[in-house]
Amino acid sequence: QVQLVESGGGLVQAGDSLRLSCAASGRTLSSYYMGWFRQAPGKEREFIATIRWIDGSTLYPDSGKGRFTISRDNARNMVFLQMNSLKPEDTAVYYCAASQVWGHPTSSSQYNYWGQGTQVTVSS
Repeated sequence: QVQLVESGGGLVQAGDSLRLSCAASGRTLSSYYMGWFRQAPGKEREFIATIRWIDGSTLYPDSGKGRFTISRDNARNMVFLQMNSLKPEDTAVYYCAASQVWGHPTSSSQYNYWGQGTQVTVSS
């Protein structure tokens, strides 16, 4: 079992930056990929980024590359999502997730551990 707890969400203005954190516990994460997803009301869960714990290699969708950056802190068992130049359309609940599927999984169905989510609201 892997337990994930997100934090760092809130209400910001367009153009601001925000860093989300995800604290992981329960198992060693060396064989895991950690991912960030988001879900806006009435929309499907959307892949944002993933990172391989053991070496920090990352993958982003082409649409999101540049404004969002995923990173991890091995010593603290934490994953971060740095979000810059936020837009109102970034408003969503943001989720941290863990997967053991090899090869930088990008589908939510490939992740079997999820946090409770943290709300990010961007005002115009």
